[in-house]
Amino acid sequence: MQILEQLPEEYFRIDHYDFDEENYQAKFYYSQVGGKIGNGESLDFCETVQFVKPSQERMNAIRADFNYQIQLNYALTLATFLIGTSYYKTRPTKAIVADNLFWSDQTDLFEYAYQEGLSQFAYENHLTRADLATLYINPVAILDKIMPGPRPFSGRGILALQSGGKDSILTASLLNEKNLPWTALYISSNGNSHPEVIDQLGAKKVQVVERNIDTKKLEESSAQGGLNGHVPVTYINMAIALVQAIINGDNKILTSIGHEGEEPHTVIKSPIESGLRDLPVNHQWSKTWQAEQLFSKFVSDFISTDIKVGSLLRQYSELKIAELFAERCWEKYNKSFSSCNQSNYRQGKDNSKLHWCGKCAKCANSYLLFAPFVSAKNLNSVIANKNGSLFQDIEIANIFKGLLGIDDQIKPFECVGEIAELRCAYHLKQPDYPDLPFDVPQSGYDYSQTYLHQNLGI
Repeated sequence: MQILEQLPEEYFRIDHYDFDEENYQAKFYYSQVGGKIGNGESLDFCETVQFVKPSQERMNAIRADFNYQIQLNYALTLATFLIGTSYYKTRPTKAIVADNLFWSDQTDLFEYAYQEGLSQFAYENHLTRADLATLYINPVAILDKIMPGPRPFSGRGILALQSGGKDSILTASLLNEKNLPWTALYISSNGNSHPEVIDQLGAKKVQVVERNIDTKKLEESSAQGGLNGHVPVTYINMAIALVQAIINGDNKILTSIGHEGEEPHTVIKSPIESGLRDLPVNHQWSKTWQAEQLFSKFVSDFISTDIKVGSLLRQYSELKIAELFAERCWEKYNKSFSSCNQSNYRQGKDNSKLHWCGKCAKCANSYLLFAPFVSAKNLNSVIANKNGSLFQDIEIANIFKGLLGIDDQIKPFECVGEIAELRCAYHLKQPDYPDLPFDVPQSGYDYSQTYLHQNLGI
């Protein structure tokens, strides 16, 4: 972190948020002045997030809870920082100004989010770590800043993020096996809609939070030469879920993330004279164990040690998760779940029924992961294309090469397994699958090993 003596000519301002406690709607404000693209003009953004209004009983409890306003404020401030990555990327500057939003002990979280969290964006736009921002703070803005510690949280309940993919459905199954009541949360950019499969998972209720991205201003920026690319969307969803959990009175916020994101796709080198670390390029940094720890530390340091945020699946490899899904969930959900991002989850697209395209990296990755545990006949009836088995489709052979580390093909920028893990899956595939049209090296990967994870008390 650096202290800003005066405003630079180019900066991104994380401005403020407004929260309407009558309608439970939040507005997040940002402005971009100058930047990698542009000539000093300002561009303002405003994103609206519609949270789910609590019951009257919960509203009465909120009014009597002295700590609620502070905890909600800190959660909304965290959301303001992380949602800001969606707008900062249009004109990346070396300075982020945050006059009203600041915690000196938590700058690692913010700087990692705006650097490691934007590494794929940097790679695809030919940027280096030096082009991405360090958090700058105007010292005048923090002279009278009160920094209270965490406060007791009186709520008890489980809020589980849901997408309709294999990982989140497995989390639902594990909660149901323990007879634990839980609430499903879906974050939508397409109004108050959600995948129908979420209604079948046994949650006591399903909540949909509507995220209204400022697409008009993003399109305006793009027309002026602004940049685009991947942002740490998992972090954004975690922050939104944290706010909804505090509104609900839920003290456990569950993601569904296994051991993933630890293997970079490539590395952006930093010049030795810069003194900066190289930047690992990682599509899914905000799904890593490091990211979960940073987020959890923020919650425990500033909101409440009673609130836990993390994944029940963190200890498992992706291949182990596929095995558990095949055992517990395949029979019931094989026709209604999907992990394909090409056919689903896009802005403006109806996601009520989920599909597989059979042509993308997520489909190929899922095909590899399920091949040891599901017969070819059954898997081809779910993830298929005109050629039947994906292993026989020459059009996606290079995708498989990237996933399996063959012929120097870069691993696809998607949430996919590690190379050694996917090689292991390929060689464990059931005998009714055909071979790929190229040799795949053997792997000694132990997919049943366990990894570091939080004790979430579940």
